[in-house]
Amino acid sequence: MSKSPADLIPAPEARRVAPNFITEIIDADLKSGKHTRVVTRFPPEPNGYAHLGHAFASYLDFMTAQDYGGVCHLRMDDTNPEGETQEYADSIIRDMKWVGWDTRHLFYASDYYEQLYQYAEQLIQKGLAYVESVSAEEMARLRGTAEKPGTPSPYRNRGVEENLELFRQMRAGKFKNGEHALRAKIDLAHPNFKLRDPVLYRIVHVPHYRTGDKWCIYPMYDFAHPISDAIEGITHSMCSLEFIDNRAIYDWLMDHLFSAQEKGREPPRQYEFGRRSMEYTVVSKRKLRRLVKEGVVRGWDDPRMPTISAMRRRGITPESVRAFASQIGVSRTNRTVDLAIFENAVREDLSNRTPRVMAVTRPLKVVIQNLDAERTLSLPYWPQEATGPSADGKVLVPSGERVATEKAVRDVPLTREIVIEHDDFSENPPKGFKRLTPGGTVRLRSAGIIRCDEVIKGPNGEPTELRATWLGEEGKASGVIHWVSATRGVKAEFRLVDRLFTVPNPDAEAAQFEPEQPGHEDEAQPLNTDFMSFVNPNSLVVTHGLVEPSVTKDPADARYQFERTGYFWRDPVDSSDTALVFNRIITLKDTWAKKAETAEPTKAESKPKPERKADTAASSAPAPARAALDSAQEAVFSRLRTQGVSENEANLLARDPQLASYLEGAEGKQVAALASWVVNDLAASIHAGTHRVGVKELTALVALVTEGSISSRIAKDVLAEAQTSGEAPAAIVERKGLRVVSDEKQLRAAIQGVLDANPAKVAEYRGGKKGLTGFFTGQVMKATNGQADPKAVAKLLNEMLG
Repeated sequence: MSKSPADLIPAPEARRVAPNFITEIIDADLKSGKHTRVVTRFPPEPNGYAHLGHAFASYLDFMTAQDYGGVCHLRMDDTNPEGETQEYADSIIRDMKWVGWDTRHLFYASDYYEQLYQYAEQLIQKGLAYVESVSAEEMARLRGTAEKPGTPSPYRNRGVEENLELFRQMRAGKFKNGEHALRAKIDLAHPNFKLRDPVLYRIVHVPHYRTGDKWCIYPMYDFAHPISDAIEGITHSMCSLEFIDNRAIYDWLMDHLFSAQEKGREPPRQYEFGRRSMEYTVVSKRKLRRLVKEGVVRGWDDPRMPTISAMRRRGITPESVRAFASQIGVSRTNRTVDLAIFENAVREDLSNRTPRVMAVTRPLKVVIQNLDAERTLSLPYWPQEATGPSADGKVLVPSGERVATEKAVRDVPLTREIVIEHDDFSENPPKGFKRLTPGGTVRLRSAGIIRCDEVIKGPNGEPTELRATWLGEEGKASGVIHWVSATRGVKAEFRLVDRLFTVPNPDAEAAQFEPEQPGHEDEAQPLNTDFMSFVNPNSLVVTHGLVEPSVTKDPADARYQFERTGYFWRDPVDSSDTALVFNRIITLKDTWAKKAETAEPTKAESKPKPERKADTAASSAPAPARAALDSAQEAVFSRLRTQGVSENEANLLARDPQLASYLEGAEGKQVAALASWVVNDLAASIHAGTHRVGVKELTALVALVTEGSISSRIAKDVLAEAQTSGEAPAAIVERKGLRVVSDEKQLRAAIQGVLDANPAKVAEYRGGKKGLTGFFTGQVMKATNGQADPKAVAKLLNEMLG
């Protein structure tokens, strides 16, 4: 019996993508019979390597198709020969396959060049496109402003035959770059600038990485993308929110080239979802290329980069990337994702798959004077305090096998000379120090207790060797430290990878100009590059130490938890059997959260300021140089500083009369509270003249954040919606009931629901796996649509989990 389209709608429990506004549309389309099969596409441009933003977008495209039993096409959006390469295309295909997607349905927009050209001629023949012959600058001027409609070009009314002849001569290479362009003839008075006779083709005398010199005219994204979707039979074309204005061109092309009446099937339609950016990193390909070009990182796959290739080299698993993508949700508004969500997904995945071994990254030699003979200890890969066995009584070993717990052991030599971490010894210990001190004791992991009897120092006064006595199990020790045999341990290099930037939003000052053509970033104006000033000088620290010899018998792709140090694996490029190199995949705990707690407090309503120091290393970094201000700018800068505006934001506002003018309606203390929002969230729309939120409305929204009624993240979503709808932000908050949930009874109910739904994880937490706190917090936030008060949730979780 054949299934109806409605039968393709998955049950709630079978969905990998949480229900959202796009899946509601798909459900309705299948129920109505508008579509009988779901076909989506993921269309990256091969002008750089895929990054974590692509991981989220690809998850939405591929998993949505899988949920409905359809297919997702991987299509290279390669219509811009400048900057696109085979290397980039191959890397994207490789990365998508690694993430877990089916890349057999592979397409290239360049495969359709001849078809695209024929469709362009169809538009000319219908009187809907013409060859433009004015300069790019004149074309921009003739398009008008937000208040003034565009002016027809003197070439707008060329006849069909003349346009066809000129267009064919463009194809034949008769003209220079910029001499002519093909434009759609739509509406020069339309409020959406995208419909003011957009460019469809431009002349670019640059070889294409796939078609060589065959073409010297190339289609613009707004022309090639919709038609490629139609050619492939895409049903639901999902794009990020910056393409919302482009949808008008998409629909216009569908209506004039692929109407259902003409083609006998429903044409595809575009749907926009909120883009996801990440804290403490950048994902602009232009900026990533600069990091590579200037040697800040060692390449696109440098483990500090946010690229998927870098994730793979760092040792992160595809399962954790997919888990992260599934957690951040789909909405109609842009959001900045806390990097801790990604890091917690990685930790949770690795905690369940990494056996424990010992490595010392900064060695300090210890001579155990009363230990004469070498001893061989049989130590478990999974200490009981780390985790218990699974339901079948088996655990993983480095080879990837599951074995009985009694077999999941390795031999570790205990010798007279060992090494410990340099930081595990202190001559002048701070209060609460529970490691080794002169005359003090400490327990060696699984090897008894030692007492420090003597400290040997080098010329600079630093300890170079400790003399100790082994006490066996006798005596008391307040702390436990890891160790490795100094004579039997294996030398290794450790690359301690950390966040690439010291501030959550390193490119806030750089996002002053948007590309003229989405999908073709290199056509944009140059950006302010101050983001480079915030590179973390400690994003990569290389040390040399020792690892226990058991690792030499393990597969090269084995991942470990080096006890008390972090999760590691061998670098797949630089490591060898004779020269081990380990990358730190991630730390055991979120150390940045503690740094943020001790950092200088910021206003609740503001984004973290660029000058705010995330750690001591950043504090010592030189401040970025600023170009001098003229006298008028200096006056504005001084006034803003006296009103409490940060130095970086005051500098930006002083140089930007449009942004400074927007703030003129704010009063006194309000200016400092609003400045960050204007610089980081409204700058692009203010420059474009499309902002729909006045300073009074913004003040009311920020006041809600200040008083704790809504979170900053919800406020940003509301602001984005207000920019689209024109509704007052505060009204949106009230209409949607978005105020922070702090009522204890309501929060207890939400937390209990999460605990009841995850009994296995509750048992693991109570068994000692405290790292699951982040999981429970995330689930509670998800259950309350992000409205739960985080501090109240943390307190109640601690109480209810015991």
